[in-house]
Amino acid sequence: MDKFLLAPPVAFVIYVALVAILSGFGRILAGAGSKSPAKMSTYAAGESSPTRPAVPGYRPFFVVALFFAVLHLGVLVLGSGDLSSVVGIYLVGLILALVALILG
Repeated sequence: MDKFLLAPPVAFVIYVALVAILSGFGRILAGAGSKSPAKMSTYAAGESSPTRPAVPGYRPFFVVALFFAVLHLGVLVLGSGDLSSVVGIYLVGLILALVALILG
């Protein structure tokens, strides 16, 4: 019986049922809400919300993410190889790719 309850599909169904019961119980305990403009407004610690976005897009994130992806995958490939001239050429290519990402 222990192995049956620990099977992933059975455990998932049990957890979903438990969450549904707890969520329903929480809705019963919660008071009735009323819509108001104060609830729908953005709270910024008493200050007005900024009118322009904080980050001008996802481009800076993708540059940093690509840098770390190239760096980590390159080191994994270097670590799995042996010390040869091909690895040296690969290392030079990796360094050039990282410099190109840094300089943008």
